[in-house]
Amino acid sequence: MRLALEQARAAEAAGDVPVGAVVVDAAGTVIGNGHNRRESAGDPTAHAEVLAIRAAADALGRWRLDGCTLYVTLEPCTMCGGAVVLSRLDRLVYGAFDPKAGAVGSLWDVVRDRRINHRPEVTAGVLEPECRELLRGWFDAKRD
Repeated sequence: MRLALEQARAAEAAGDVPVGAVVVDAAGTVIGNGHNRRESAGDPTAHAEVLAIRAAADALGRWRLDGCTLYVTLEPCTMCGGAVVLSRLDRLVYGAFDPKAGAVGSLWDVVRDRRINHRPEVTAGVLEPECRELLRGWFDAKRD
């Protein structure tokens, strides 16, 4: 999660919402990372999770990320939760909860819906205070 926080800080430095993500394989090796680039790329799908998942799939040469874990600083939205399911990640670990758009328990629970054929293990609230404060500070600065 600390590596995901580093990615979040890179997003912040680039003027984007500070969310970062890292994918590790079963051995714990980082195979993909990303940070929000919606503003810099002008791409509504350039969320940290999507970029990290794409990088991991590219590194492995396959779309199935079984055996891998995604660490992300903010609870995924519906799009990113869907990407977690469709990429067949074994595990999702996230930091801050997102009461406005969270799709892993806060508003919806896309990744654990029993109607879906793949449900990753989920661990929530890891380094939550640091993840939350990074986001809060960024939004407070934007509002000033």
